Parts: sequence; structure tokens; C-alpha cells
Amino acid sequence: MTDLTLISSSYSRYATRAYAARSDLAEQVRSLAAEPLTRERLVARLDALCAQAGGVPGVPLTDEQLKKALRQLRVETICAVMERDLARAADVDEITGTMTDLAEVAIQRALAVLSADLEALFGEPRGPNGERLTLGVVGMGKLGGRELNVSSDIDLIFVYEDDGETTGGQRSPIAAQDFFTRMGKRLIGALSDVTADGFVFRVDMRLRPNGDSGPLVCSLGMLEEYFYVQGREWERYAWIKGRLVSEEESESGLRLASQLDALVKPFVYRRYLDFGVISAIRSLHVQIRQEAQRRAHMRPDKADDIKLGRGGIREIEFSAQVFQLIRGGQDAGFRVRPTLAVLGYAAARGLIAHEVCTDLSRAYNFLRELEHRLQYRDDAQTHAMPVDPDERAALAGSMGFDDYASLMTTLDAHRDVVERQFDQIFADKANGDGGAASDDAAGALVWSEVLAEDGTDEELHERLCGLGIDDPAPLLSRLRGMWRSSRYAGLPEKSRQRFDSVAQRALEAARTLEPRARRGDTLVRMFDLLDAVGRRGAYLALLTEYPDALNRVLKVLGATRWGAGYLIRHPQLLDELLDDEAIATPFDWPEFSHHLRVRLAAAADVEQQMDLLRHAHQAEVFRILLNDLGGLLTVEHVSDQLSALADAVLDVTIEAVWQQFPKRHREVPRFAAIAYGKLGGKELGYASDLDLIFLYDDDDERASEIYALFARRLITWLTTATGAGTLFDIDLRLRPNGESGMLVTDLDAFRRYQLREGDAANTAWVWEHQALTRARFSAGDEAIGNSFEAIRVQVLTTSRDAAPLAKEIVEMRQRVEDGHPNHTELFDLKHDRGGMVDIEFLVQYWVLLHAAQDPELIRNTGNIALLREVSRFGLMGEEEAETIGSAYRLYRKLQHRLRLDGMEVARVEPESVEAQRDAVLALWKRVFGDRG
Repeated sequence: MTDLTLISSSYSRYATRAYAARSDLAEQVRSLAAEPLTRERLVARLDALCAQAGGVPGVPLTDEQLKKALRQLRVETICAVMERDLARAADVDEITGTMTDLAEVAIQRALAVLSADLEALFGEPRGPNGERLTLGVVGMGKLGGRELNVSSDIDLIFVYEDDGETTGGQRSPIAAQDFFTRMGKRLIGALSDVTADGFVFRVDMRLRPNGDSGPLVCSLGMLEEYFYVQGREWERYAWIKGRLVSEEESESGLRLASQLDALVKPFVYRRYLDFGVISAIRSLHVQIRQEAQRRAHMRPDKADDIKLGRGGIREIEFSAQVFQLIRGGQDAGFRVRPTLAVLGYAAARGLIAHEVCTDLSRAYNFLRELEHRLQYRDDAQTHAMPVDPDERAALAGSMGFDDYASLMTTLDAHRDVVERQFDQIFADKANGDGGAASDDAAGALVWSEVLAEDGTDEELHERLCGLGIDDPAPLLSRLRGMWRSSRYAGLPEKSRQRFDSVAQRALEAARTLEPRARRGDTLVRMFDLLDAVGRRGAYLALLTEYPDALNRVLKVLGATRWGAGYLIRHPQLLDELLDDEAIATPFDWPEFSHHLRVRLAAAADVEQQMDLLRHAHQAEVFRILLNDLGGLLTVEHVSDQLSALADAVLDVTIEAVWQQFPKRHREVPRFAAIAYGKLGGKELGYASDLDLIFLYDDDDERASEIYALFARRLITWLTTATGAGTLFDIDLRLRPNGESGMLVTDLDAFRRYQLREGDAANTAWVWEHQALTRARFSAGDEAIGNSFEAIRVQVLTTSRDAAPLAKEIVEMRQRVEDGHPNHTELFDLKHDRGGMVDIEFLVQYWVLLHAAQDPELIRNTGNIALLREVSRFGLMGEEEAETIGSAYRLYRKLQHRLRLDGMEVARVEPESVEAQRDAVLALWKRVFGDRG
């Protein structure tokens, strides 16, 4: 680096004055600026300055000596930072990190000196149980986020653990609050008093509970009461970045930090998605903009503010922190403090495009760099672009531009990017284009006091018919019931306003809903949803803030009764309707599993982990549904994705439960879940239960007991209804010996059972071998999964006689038919003769009979693919295989559609599938003859 004093003194009047006032400063800055100013280097330099100021080793510093050392360190640090920055040797992160370290080092050293002095007078502060108390200094804003600028003030809040008193010293004991108030006042003076050496940091205490009218220090009990009685939305925003910047290494410091964290997290981060915060931050931003405009009117020379003005630093911060407030309660990854870290995580979660994240990050760094250049000039806390031509030229040169016009071109481009993104997040969509219906709109006329009046049925019927609803009676009944309900009447005013807005816009949208015949049903479901979420203002806020989300809700509610019920039971899924990109993103189950593991590891307790699993599973099921309804997935692909999702959730749950399991005897369990039935065949539907068996392979003498207890705990995690709903319904009846068998089976015992080794009374039946044709490893220990597959292959390739096997298959088919009687005129797609079960049993028969000769039949590739393989093996013609395969595909498609429409049993008019049914019956007759 060249002559360092020339870099800063040629630009900064502050640096020029500082060098002139201290003859040794230039050389000291030269040394400090040679490399980044780490915290260790700052501490070492402060030690040296304190020694110079104190003069007498072993004698505590006086307040004046402390102030002198701290102020000298501040001057040296700012000049060194300036040198590195102007010489392009340091980036924004280094500058803000160094300034944050300076603040923390100054606070911690001052506390050490002041507490020793006060304890000599009054003794140590002690709590009710004799525990030592300490003053906690909470850094807010940019200090809390480690983003401090070079001329920033610092926002502080003083807290202590509990009420108590000092032990007494040279003077009588005093209350802990009195002790810490004295310490707080002296700490503020140590940092902010202006002496001949300047100051360290201006201190702002207005963010404390009740602001300037509140006590200077507060106990954690006072803070908790304030949060839950008076805490406001803007304070939640402020506390996002709050963190202890005083020492935490002592026992009392660690205890205070832990208790403070336990108070702040639930205040800042709601356990549900909190879209209501959007309007709160929007209001806060409007206030800030108005204040900036007021200042600009009073001081035209300060009008162009890069922090508070359009596209400024504050808008980037708001754009990042809205994600934290909305989602931080459910996703701990958002509980980070630096602005760019939040944006990066939002991009990783697919909430903003990576290009947007990159653009905002570049804008942020540019604006922060520009902010520092403005402040270097006179060490002034300014964010206003200069008016004087010479000042403009100097600023442009310091930023590397040839002239001010070039600087402004780049600045305006960055601000345009920021403003666009901010408006996309915070624009008041409900009151803009596509917003709430106007007062004279039909929706507003229907959802109004008219619903409470008698004798208005005819008028309301007419208006609903005008909205395109052919049969308005059921909808009108639902509307009247909702309007007159105690739930609606008891809504808070803000929630009722949002409810009314959404209700009116939903009614107004009736004209566009398809199919027309379902419009009334769709709106009845919409009001069922509103009834379910009415007490959760965040969901009403989401539907108010995002008209597109409301349109998608109506589309889902109209398209599928099952999807409507799923959404009503799990309204947090409304969030999934916001992002086209997320909906269309390819399914990546390894990435899903990884992210879910990270979130589970950060969860506070078992209950939160169970809720996280449910929320994650529900979100992906809903995303599959949205793709399904959008025509982006075939029935087969829907089943593939639902099956892969179930595998992933099972695998992650096994890991999570094992980590919480008190009897675990190894780091990773030798345990696996084996899927049968629809999950085994990768034909899972939206509401399917999971047919599972559990296997273990562990030589530990207690293994049987341990894994039985573990399996019970796992089933509890999977099936228990929590506040987030249930995860899966589990069917374990296919395990060896059925319901009388062990919950979890040793791998060797499973092998013996399936291969009829040992006790003849304890062997698998043919129907269990049928089930094996659709079985596969699902989750857990892959080595056990491989061993299971080897057993499966050995079973399926066992030589069998055709006649006895056919007799067993036909008898089992009859038992299935007897167990599912159909007393209607409709055709049961699954269980009636000529339906899906016939096709499945035919395939299973061929697999069990011929797999030894045709290994391709062993592969669990689904019935349609196996039919093609059967034709290649010569058991049926290609055309017949295609006909039966097409019938199976049609049955599944019809079943899928009917299940989505809420039908528990899938039945259709017989004429609609007559050709398919006849083809299946003919094949059955040919294969099984008179037995069938």
C-alpha cells in the first residue's frame, strides 16, 4: 500500500483533522491497515491504549482514562478502515464486521471496568437464590446484525435476569435494578460523551420497552410481560436482529443469554405462517417514507437519501426481513441476522429467484459502500447525496467513477431493482388492480347486512343468479349461517375487514369459475375454508394481500372435493399457492430430505419436530395436487411422486425418532421399513394408507426389545394427530403371522418364515407371496433392504405347480369379493369381477408361476409393464396385453378422479367400461377356466 495518510486525507476532512491532532496516528494507522482488523487485533490495541492511559499497572482505570483509551481506539480504527476501503483492500463485510467488533469490544471492556468499580462500592448483585446477576447489553439494528456502518449510532437495550440486591461493599446494599441502572448510565457515558478525544458511539436507547418513558434497564420478567401485553409489530421487526453483545462466557452470562433467547423467539417468530406482518411492515415503511419526505421538505439539500428513500438500504432490509417474520416460526433457517444471509436463504428455499437475490445483493453492497463514502467525509451520520458540485466530484472519484453523472446512472439502476422487488412484495394488491370489489359490485351487495334481514331471499337469489350460480339455495343458506354465526361476529375488527374483503372478492369471482355447474359448491367450500381460518388473521391477510392466491384457492376448491377438504384441514398450505416457480420446480426428494433433516435438527422439541414433518409432507402433497390439477402429471406420475415422498418422509422420520429414542444402543439403527400394497407397487393415492412391515438385523442381545419399543415410538410419530394433523395411516397386518405376529421381525426369522424353513406351522401362505410381488424396501437401513430383496427374489423364483397355485389364487379372489359386496347397480372399479383386482391377481399368478424362468417378472415395475413382459414371455399376445394394460390404466384414471371428488368407493356406470370389463373377464376365464 502507498503512503496511507494520503489516501484518506485526500478525501476525508475528518481524517485530515485526526492526523493533524495526533502526530503518531499516521504510523499507527499504517500498521493497523496492513491487514484486516480482526477482533483479536482490536483487543490487543485496546490493551495497549488502556495501559498508556492508566499509567500504573494493577490500578483500575478511572472513567476518564477508560474514555480516552476507547476514543483513541475508535479514531485509529475508523482511519484504518477508511484506508483499506478507499484502497479497495476491504469489502463491505470487512468494514461492517470491523465496526461491529469495535462496538462489542468497547462495550465489553467498559462493562468490565465499570462493574469492578461499582462492585467495590456496593458488592456483587445477587438474585433471589444467591446467584450472581449480570447486566446484559442487547445490540439491536445494525449492531445486532453485525452490519454497523462507520458513523452509525448503536441501538442498545439493557436487561438483567431477575430482581435482587447487591451484597454490600464500601456502601450499603442496593437493589439490582438500581445497581444496573447506575452501570447502564455510566456505560452510555463511556461510549457517547464527547471529550477532547471525541466519542466512541452515539447510543440510542429508544427501542427499550416503553421507549424514553420506560426504565433504563428491565428484568427479563418485565420484558416478557411487555412483549405479551404491549409488544407491537414494529418491535417484532426490531428484535429480529437483537442479540447480546456483552460477554456470555460466565455462568450468569450464559444463563441470561439462554433465557433471553427463550423470550424473544416466540415474540418475533410465530409458529404459523404470518402474512399479517406484510401490512404492518408496509405501514412502517410508509411512516419512514413520510418522515424522509418531511425532512426533505425542510432540508432540500438532504432530499436524495440512499437509506430511507426509494430503492434504498431500508427497502432491501424490509424485503429480507418480511421473509423472517412470515416464515421464521416454521423454518429456523430464517432466524439469521445479516440481511444478505436472509436473502440467500430465501433464494435457496425458492421464495425469490436466484437472479433477484444476486441483484439485491449487488445493490446492497453498492449502497453500503456509497454510504461509507458519504460518512468518511466528515464522520457524519448522513445518507444524503451531496448537492455541491465539488462534493459530488469527490464522491464519484472515491467510488471509482469518472464523474457524478456516471455514479448516478449506476445508483439509479440499483435503486430501480430494489424498488421493483420491494413493490412486488409490499404493494397493496388488495386495493389496487384486481383488488377488493367496489362498494357497488355484486359480491359486496350479497355479502352485506342484507343477509341478516328477513324477507330478502328473492333479492339475494336474483343477485347470486346474476353471478352465474344456477342453484343459489345451498350457497345462500351457507352465507346466512356464516353471517349470523358467533364465530364471524366475534372476529377482531381487522380480521373482519379482511374476511369481508375476501368474501366479496370470492363471490365476485363466481362468474369466472369453471365448471359452471360447480360454482355454488365451490363457493360453499370457500366459506367453509374462511370459517376454518377466520380466527387465524395471517391466512386472511394472505388472501387479502395476494389476489392470485385467492384465484388459485377457488380453482382447487372447484376442481376436487378431496383437495378442498385437505386445504380446509391444513390451511397453512395456502402459502403453497403463491409461487409459480416453486409449484413448477421438479421434485427433488434427496434435496427435500436434506432440507427437512436440517429443519428437524433446529427444532426446539419433539412436538415441533412432529409438526414440521406434517407440514413438510402436506406441502409436498399439495404441490403434487396442484401439478395434477394443472395437467402436468399423469396418474402414474402422481402415484410415483406420492410414493417417493412417503419413502423420503419415512426415512427422515426413522432417523429423527432414533435420535430421540432413549434406549438407542448405536448411532444408526439396523432397522428398515418394507413397503407392500400401493406403496410397494408405487401406486399410492392421495388418501392411501401405508402397508408396512419392519425388519431389523442386529446382534445385540437386547435387539428384539429395543426395536419393538422403537417401532412403537415410530408408529406414534407417524400416526398421532397433532395440531398440524396426522402424517400417515399405517397398516401392519401384512407382517409375518399378521396381527398376532411381532411388530418388528428379525431378518433371519423373516427369511425362514417366507421360505418355509423350520416350523411348518409358522410359514407364509401363498397370499403372502402374492403380496411380495408388490413389495420393496422403502426406508431405513439399505443393507437390510438389499437382504430383503434377495429373500424376495428367492421366494418369487421358487418352483410352483400351476394347478395348486391357480386354486389358491382363485380362492383368495373369492374371499376378496366376499369382503367387498356391491349392492348397487354401479360397477366397482377395484373389487367387482373384471376390475382392477382381477388384473392384479392375474399378474401375481404369472409372476409366482414363471419368475424362475423369466427374471424380468421379478422386477417391481407395475402391472402394466409386467403385462408387457408376460406377453414377451409368450403367455398372452401383445395386443391382448395392451388391451388389458389400457383397461387397468383407465380404471386407475377413473378411480383417481372419483377419489379426488371425495368418493371413498370408486364406482361408475357399467356401460362406461363394458368393453374393458369384458376383456378382463375373458382373460380370467382363459387363464383359470372353470375355477374362476
